[in-house]
Amino acid sequence: MKSPNCLLLCVTLIFLSASAIAKAKSDIRDVTGCLSKGNSADAFVLNGDDGSMWDVKSSRVNLGKHVGHTVTLTGVVSHAMMHNMKEDAKDVAQDSGAAKSNTEHGHLKVTNVKMVSASCRK
Repeated sequence: MKSPNCLLLCVTLIFLSASAIAKAKSDIRDVTGCLSKGNSADAFVLNGDDGSMWDVKSSRVNLGKHVGHTVTLTGVVSHAMMHNMKEDAKDVAQDSGAAKSNTEHGHLKVTNVKMVSASCRK
């Protein structure tokens, strides 16, 4: 009878530890990169200078006028806790040699845009 209880306790502790680590990362991010048009009228893609890729939308700023520009977008990460846990898992996989890359892909609700350059780096 003690084994199932011990297993349940271990799983609970692992989950709580992962949740605490994920919450330590900010729900709000600044990402710099090249902005391009997405699949629909109000959807855009930001290819980050760090290799990340973000599907971005905004009801607060006009992203359309920045397509083809290098921009820094500030926004709220969608499903932040799950996104942060996914990032942590990718980091562990790369650190252990199980994965070659831990490039990030996420969804960002943009609240601010700052133009860095009128063109994107090739």
